[in-house]
Amino acid sequence: MSAANEKLATDLCNSLLTREISKALPYLSEDVFYHNIPWEPVTGHAGVRKVLEPFLAYCVLEKMDIKHTAASGDVVMNERVETWSKGNVRVQIPIVGVFTIKGDKITRWCDYFDEGAVKPLVEALKQP
Repeated sequence: MSAANEKLATDLCNSLLTREISKALPYLSEDVFYHNIPWEPVTGHAGVRKVLEPFLAYCVLEKMDIKHTAASGDVVMNERVETWSKGNVRVQIPIVGVFTIKGDKITRWCDYFDEGAVKPLVEALKQP
């Protein structure tokens, strides 16, 4: 089961490269708990959409570089570097993701990153 769970988490991450939230949501349970730490957690598809859609709609996720993946039972962890850009702002964000999987859906998704690494991108989103 660990290999299938690893694949599910990897497929979710790679689905974000399409920049279409509708490609990511099928990997998540309807009541998924999603937490981009240090920001506030959200739940459900609507919560995930609220957090991710501004980035996917107005920024470009150039690269999803998954460095390491480990699984134990229903928990998968990955270390990755996401490269995002908007206009002339380009950031590389080191992230550790922790995913809990039940059946064929991710029920809990927590990403740990340094808020300072993403700050230039957030500021660029505020610009017209």
